[in-house]
Amino acid sequence: MPERSFLAEMLQRIAGRGGRKSSKKPADLCSELLGDKGEVSGLVTAMNILDAYEAMTPDQKTLFFQDIAAGFSVDDKALEFAIAGWTPGNDAAAREIHMAAEPKSQELIRRLNRVPGATARLVNMRADLLVALMENPGLNGLNIDFQHLFRSWFNLGFLEMRRMNWSTQADILEKIIAYEAVHEITGWDDLRQRVATPDRRLFAFFHPAMPSDPLIFVEVALTTGVPGAIGPILAKNRKSVDPHSARTAVFYSISNCQSGLRGISFGNFLIKQVVTDLEHEFPSLRQFVTLSPVPGLRRWISDMASDRTADLPPPLAKAVQDAKSTGKIPDEADLRELTARYLLLARRSGNTALDSVAHFHLGNGATLHQINIGADSSPRGIENSWGVMVNYLYDGGSIEANHQAYATEQKIAAAADIRVLAGLPKRP
Repeated sequence: MPERSFLAEMLQRIAGRGGRKSSKKPADLCSELLGDKGEVSGLVTAMNILDAYEAMTPDQKTLFFQDIAAGFSVDDKALEFAIAGWTPGNDAAAREIHMAAEPKSQELIRRLNRVPGATARLVNMRADLLVALMENPGLNGLNIDFQHLFRSWFNLGFLEMRRMNWSTQADILEKIIAYEAVHEITGWDDLRQRVATPDRRLFAFFHPAMPSDPLIFVEVALTTGVPGAIGPILAKNRKSVDPHSARTAVFYSISNCQSGLRGISFGNFLIKQVVTDLEHEFPSLRQFVTLSPVPGLRRWISDMASDRTADLPPPLAKAVQDAKSTGKIPDEADLRELTARYLLLARRSGNTALDSVAHFHLGNGATLHQINIGADSSPRGIENSWGVMVNYLYDGGSIEANHQAYATEQKIAAAADIRVLAGLPKRP
């Protein structure tokens, strides 16, 4: 790390010799950067672009993205020439087509990334781009360019898993508090319970270019059985479990920290690596489960069309209508059945699970194991699902088969009782 720091400082000093900030338009600076052959002048230009971008208003950033999308696309003439030179079996010509088909915006992003510390700045830039994209669909090509490059830069081979504890540097722990997206960390005492007690673990992925900023983290509780509620896990006065007598590892919170890395998947790798580490540290562990929210359940019920309601058993149809018209919470039996139907039958385009959390765990090869009514009494838990949470089971003997079945046939692995609740046969 000292050598890396020295190199970064040296490049920073070299780039800083560029003097005053450029008065040129950022898009013109981008053209200059692509045509620049000098290392030092290229660093200066790239730094000026990043500095100018970060000083922009949101509207100015949108205009900047539009300029890049329009002015740094594929060179049509070069691509046409490359295609004309290709014949079947000509690998060299095929590679020429590949290189000619690459938008100039990708090389622009690469050159911006040469600046020390630029990777984090580009991740933040893509976060802004995703916001702008909601009202400007023409920017999707530029978003694809970022996503393509980030998938290479943030692949598993570059990531480092670290366990967070009370000795972790304070600025990283502060970021853990800020980034927690599932169950709010209310302060340092709350954080201490999650990272410093013997039966709790918190693991995070880091990237060498962002060594003090976690990409994703998972919180783990070591317990004697499968939990049915989040309250006892987060309780301040809970009784600690001897981790060497624990039989279950519970993944009760997974938080993605960088919105600019949306669509870059490493949560599945983190879970699998944590499982491996915990199995090595605690051979007594017999099962690995989640305690997961069901974020789309209430929205699915409130959006359910009348023709869909007609397909439900009459008592369940009435529970849905009451929930939609009067806000009445379905009783426990109805809510359990609605949850099973939502998780197993509600699908998005591509026939994958509609619920985002379900899609993540099912895609990793987990099994829908248990539905827990009244498991989360927090305002967010009530708003999203009337407090329903579920357990997904990570069973080493079935993970690969489950993953393959979901990826290729969109088959959801679920416990027999949950399948029956959803109106499906016990076995697929």
